[in-house]
Amino acid sequence: MFPAENLRDWRGEKVIDPNDDKIGDLEAVYVDTATDEPAFVTVRVGFIGRHRLVFVPLDGATVKPAAVRVRYDKKLVGNAPSIDLDGELTAADEPGVFAHYDLLYQTGTAGERRLARR
Repeated sequence: MFPAENLRDWRGEKVIDPNDDKIGDLEAVYVDTATDEPAFVTVRVGFIGRHRLVFVPLDGATVKPAAVRVRYDKKLVGNAPSIDLDGELTAADEPGVFAHYDLLYQTGTAGERRLARR
């Protein structure tokens, strides 16, 4: 994987699926609180006046010039849990983000959240 501080430099760059279809623009990086490694990004999707941020896992993602390629199809990502542009991911909504991509969700031993925005 790539360091979180480098991925933050990609804010505003496009995020593409395995077929090079543009999903949207990278907005923020979320790290796994257990490892402090990048785990998800939010991607700005939608139409003018109706934008939202969807969550996309970074497992298997690669960086290419001017884009981050994720391993998930544009349609799957488009149906992912989302937040408003100025919204926050709540602790209650966190498991749904993982479930959408069939990823295992576990809180920390003391029940702490799994994702933190960087």
